Amino acid sequence: MNSAVLRAVPPIALAVAYPLLAHWATHDGGGVSAAIALLDLVALCLIAPLMQGKAWAWAATAGCAAGLAWLAQTHYPQMLLLAPPMLFVGFVAWMFWRSLRPPREPLITRIVAAMERCEPSQLPPPLYRYSRGLTAGWAYVMAALALANGVLAMIAVPDGVLARLGHTPPVAIGQEEWSLFANLLNYGIVGGFFVGEYALRRWLFPHRPYRHFFDFLRQMAALGPRFWRGLFD
Repeated sequence: MNSAVLRAVPPIALAVAYPLLAHWATHDGGGVSAAIALLDLVALCLIAPLMQGKAWAWAATAGCAAGLAWLAQTHYPQMLLLAPPMLFVGFVAWMFWRSLRPPREPLITRIVAAMERCEPSQLPPPLYRYSRGLTAGWAYVMAALALANGVLAMIAVPDGVLARLGHTPPVAIGQEEWSLFANLLNYGIVGGFFVGEYALRRWLFPHRPYRHFFDFLRQMAALGPRFWRGLFD
């Protein structure tokens, strides 16, 4: 197993663990389980400098762990769990929208051009227009998910925002139903859109440089960490 694969294991493990931990914490209802889920999220956000041995990252993680341990006997960790699903997908939606503003090139257009080994301006016009429209489509999907997560976090009971503030939501859902949507179904919706769009693109543009879905994923991964980091500059 090469070093690149080994470096990818910790962030993937943390990313997969977070929604499962968050859903478990919501089902458990306690501050300790919520604190564990939040600490996993902190580690995920800081994983690159942590793996590089940066002292400030380890100090920040230790400080967050101490703070969460102090809060674990309160209801605050459960309230904090309401925020990440909305904030994360909202941030991703903003990144897609941001890339549509000149002089930037749309995010999907840049990915397609990198896979086609050309500049975005050199893509065939129909493919360029499609990739730009798809970037906008991802922005709409992620913005809708952010809005849905925000609304559900407000009306969840007994640990939603309105309930915690002492107000009875006009329409309510259970805490576990909120968690099912925020921590699990979100990913299913995103994955379904991703797979469905791939099928549509293969139908519209059959002569692309990948043979099947897994070859497409392999070629995306082969673009490398430097490309993916630069994509969001």
